[in-house]
Amino acid sequence: MKLKRRLMGSWVVGTSAVATLTIIVVMLVMTASIVWGARDTISWEFLTAAPREGMTEGGIFPAIVGTVLLVLLMSIAGVPAGAITAIYLSEYASQKSVIARSIRFAVNTLAGVPSIVFGLFGLGFFVQFVGGGMDDIFSGGGELRWAQPNILWASLTMALLTLPVVIVSVEEAIKTVPQDLRAGSLALGATKWQTIWKVVLPNSMNGIFTGAILAVSRGAGEVAPILFTGAAYFLPHLPNTISDQFMHLGYHVYIMSTQSTNVDATKGIQYATTLVLLGLTVTLNLSAIILRSRMRGRQIQ
Repeated sequence: MKLKRRLMGSWVVGTSAVATLTIIVVMLVMTASIVWGARDTISWEFLTAAPREGMTEGGIFPAIVGTVLLVLLMSIAGVPAGAITAIYLSEYASQKSVIARSIRFAVNTLAGVPSIVFGLFGLGFFVQFVGGGMDDIFSGGGELRWAQPNILWASLTMALLTLPVVIVSVEEAIKTVPQDLRAGSLALGATKWQTIWKVVLPNSMNGIFTGAILAVSRGAGEVAPILFTGAAYFLPHLPNTISDQFMHLGYHVYIMSTQSTNVDATKGIQYATTLVLLGLTVTLNLSAIILRSRMRGRQIQ
């Protein structure tokens, strides 16, 4: 019996180690392939210049700025909304509440919806309905400013896409806060909201930042939703307002690999753009992780 348990334990450990090693090897091979393909193209000029000559020369600076702005606006819109929804579901709503069950059903359903569907929803709701209404109100329908794809509608669409991830991660983090802390706060005379603000949220901040990290990772790499709501094929300048279109690194790679007249000649640009997108995603994630670690350190002190 002991031998059987040892063999079973060794099999589990060995299988886990092989699976982990396989994932690490695949990641290293993919990263090495991207770095090797981008070695002759990546440069300071490539990072800081605008594209030219039909995007076969120059750099990707407008795409870098557009991707960063998209992620920031998406996080500003999506993370607070997801956190507030999670607070309601975990702290205020009854487990038997029809509203809470409906919200959870909607969140679970949204998590499985293809990203292209979010793009079509953003085109119909934000661009045509909301944007068209704003143009009718502010300019009498004479000026087409908001009823066209722009970075604001693209960010809000991406916020909807990442909302289920934020809600689930924040709700799970709030559930890990011990009930004794809530009871102690209420026993000392604090209100329900004061308990949430002073006790629950600080102790679940790690989960909130984890949700933000997952949202940033998902939002930075998604292309399908912004095809219809804001991304531009080519722009030599940066967006000046939130009603302007923008370039995106992921969309730039898609365009260069499918719409270019000479795909082989642009392989270096494709590899270099992919490398920059990976680096940007890692940098944003590291920033959130460092901020989360500092807040955790303050809580311990």
